[in-house]
Amino acid sequence: MPATDDRRAAAAAPVTPDDLDYELPAEAIAQSPVEPRDAARLLVDRGDYVAHLRVGDLPELLGPGDVVVVNDTRVLPARLRLRRATGGAVEVLLLHERDDGDWEALVRPSRRLRPGEVVAPERPLRPPGAGMRGDLEDGAAGVEIRDDLGEGRRIVRVRTGGRLLLEVLDEIGSVPLPPYITGGIDDDERYQTVYSRAPSSAAAPTAGLHFTEQLLQRVRDCGAEVVAVELAVGLDTFRPITAARLDDHHMHAEQYLVPLEVQQALGRAGRVVAVGTTVVRCLETWAATGEASGRSSLFIRRPYAWQVVDALMTNFHLSRSTLLCLLDAFVGPRWRTLYSAALAEGYRFLSFGDAMFVERSVPAVRGEASSG
Repeated sequence: MPATDDRRAAAAAPVTPDDLDYELPAEAIAQSPVEPRDAARLLVDRGDYVAHLRVGDLPELLGPGDVVVVNDTRVLPARLRLRRATGGAVEVLLLHERDDGDWEALVRPSRRLRPGEVVAPERPLRPPGAGMRGDLEDGAAGVEIRDDLGEGRRIVRVRTGGRLLLEVLDEIGSVPLPPYITGGIDDDERYQTVYSRAPSSAAAPTAGLHFTEQLLQRVRDCGAEVVAVELAVGLDTFRPITAARLDDHHMHAEQYLVPLEVQQALGRAGRVVAVGTTVVRCLETWAATGEASGRSSLFIRRPYAWQVVDALMTNFHLSRSTLLCLLDAFVGPRWRTLYSAALAEGYRFLSFGDAMFVERSVPAVRGEASSG
């Protein structure tokens, strides 16, 4: 896309959240996913014009030498509806597990809960085994409220009564949909990617929701390689930036992993295609730090020295968000043209919405980390 290079270089980088603002009509926010998954629309940036395809057409954009990277994290059933001993309702949304086994969580109503208070499931758990009492009966089930981190955030400890944590969460928790999805969904699996594997996220890597097993096979059949990394998605990824200046925005850290076989695939890639902004942050963190695993608090914005990702498939994002800031760093201010085109053509926005496919005008400079 050389025709846009000069305009991109000359445009001022965003400094405040206002620079990332756009008007999103409520009716453009998708409230339910399309079926089948790959029937979602796909806006393709051709540099001097926009093409309108379907996600099912993605193999037409790929070929030998392309390495398509997905995030195989799975959304935890992390929304827990609990009760105080007095009967008052409490909602706990687990965000991420700390090294000491405690969790950082959003708690409502946080200010009414004292440190050390235990809130319990609304209904008893099934007994974990013959002759054993359920967690609620023996007093071990529930969530212990600990330190107050402000803004509704608390440190909590999940009490499982000796059962596996995931077993307990599957029984008493639900998948936390974004707040702009008001009606819920009939099947929680529709908010999981078909390749989800590792339950660790508070939200789905939404670009991946468009893939079917058949589409993945067609991507491989066209000569592209498909590999998976892991980044545990936190809700802060989707939140609007509240700081007055981008320099003052604090990114919460998210656990990531780039397996050795993925590093090797990236080293031989002709083009690296990231499925979603979470994959971008994972790969660019690895390249910047040389660490294949850890916690990423990378805030990508212009000007940014790209090292790994060449092309990006992503959904349409909220205004004033870090995701939109990442897209601005990837394609420059042209994102406004692309978003305007999408709105004019009736594209569906946000988590259950449609997608776009964009490339950077300058290939990534492969660093030592990306050589595997």
